[in-house]
Amino acid sequence: MSAPLFLVESLPTADQLTLGGPEGHHAATVQRLRVGEELLLADGRGGTASAVVTAVGRGTLELDVISRGYVDASVPRLVVVQGIAKGDRGELAVQAMTEVGVDEIVPWAASRSVAQWRGDRGARAREKWVATAREAAKQARRSWLPVVAGAPDESTATVAQRITGAAAAFVLHEEASERLTTVDLPPAGEIVLVVGPEGGIADAELTAFTEAGARPVRLGPSVLRTSTAGVAALSVLATRLGHW
Repeated sequence: MSAPLFLVESLPTADQLTLGGPEGHHAATVQRLRVGEELLLADGRGGTASAVVTAVGRGTLELDVISRGYVDASVPRLVVVQGIAKGDRGELAVQAMTEVGVDEIVPWAASRSVAQWRGDRGARAREKWVATAREAAKQARRSWLPVVAGAPDESTATVAQRITGAAAAFVLHEEASERLTTVDLPPAGEIVLVVGPEGGIADAELTAFTEAGARPVRLGPSVLRTSTAGVAALSVLATRLGHW
């Protein structure tokens, strides 16, 4: 089994350190790491450090750093515009997409989104997505932590602007004739993938995105839930781009 990963603000420059705070508590108290066991530290920006436990305290670990490394960011960069979903479906989507390699998640206030992120509620909902992405990145042993955009969400007009600047953009749509498995993909830059909410993408939204340069595509004959469409599409892209 691979060594567990813990996220830190910055990687240690010294050869010894104390892992405290929430990550130290999780390592020492929840995962019960013991002297001699190895773990991986990551800063969420590609930097890593392997360390071995030398002592265990109350919610802390004493560590010796044994190696350092850096993982390049994935190219092209994969961005998913996720229509805000009701209940925990959005968080399920964020978790799964993080595990398969999304680089950025853009919460989109689609016209047919049942849930609306307003005021403090919106800020709390976005923070749940951030926390979900963080925990999923740790579980997947990812050196890069996905970015969650929005303040707290993004409008259709803002998404269209993002599409304009992308190397390629695709909208998952059940009536599309092209398949994501066969469209041309750029070797670099940013690929933007738009996933609608439970009620689907409105005609005006689809028009705005296609006029900005996006191409409607489908995955297959089945209509997937908003919580699974993004991860399925990312799996296709990861395979075709050689990330997997």
